[in-house]
Amino acid sequence: MTSLNRPARLNRVLLALTGVLLLAAGGFGLGIHFGLLGLLDPASPLVPGTAEPPAWVFYVVAAGAVVLGLLTLRWLLAQLARRPRTQTWNFESSPARGRTELHADTAVAPFTEELRTYSGVLQAKSTLTGSRQQPVLALVITSEQEADLGEIRERITSDGLPRLRQALDLADLPVTIEFRFSARTGSRVS
Repeated sequence: MTSLNRPARLNRVLLALTGVLLLAAGGFGLGIHFGLLGLLDPASPLVPGTAEPPAWVFYVVAAGAVVLGLLTLRWLLAQLARRPRTQTWNFESSPARGRTELHADTAVAPFTEELRTYSGVLQAKSTLTGSRQQPVLALVITSEQEADLGEIRERITSDGLPRLRQALDLADLPVTIEFRFSARTGSRVS
């Protein structure tokens, strides 16, 4: 799990390319229609002749359409994989006395707020996945460009994670940390 928002950069690039291509095609069509571009006669037919192309052309077009459709479907499915799936944990030692449920997002909310107070951290996102027996914590930290990532990581592992493990009554909590740098710079002290 390298990112909780994996398809964002690919989406921006593909959407920008598609938009530029569609704008260029639309501009070309309007230019031809209104006679601004002298490349083609607006009254001429779109394709010359009325005979059907060879049979192989239909197969190539169909195969291209299938490949394009599968790529589009893959792109759409990538949109659904925005963040790992979380669960509701059940704390029950004696079912006759009742049970306690805790949603994983609720469990890490105070920890996430604490991360945002660390020096150099601009934004933090925490996702607790897996069951209570096999939990995994995924962190995405957006920091200032000048931030000391080693110091942030040390503070997370020495301060924040032990308190989170204690609060959730966990002996071990595997963690993945992804650092991102903000485009804006932090405040400077002169």
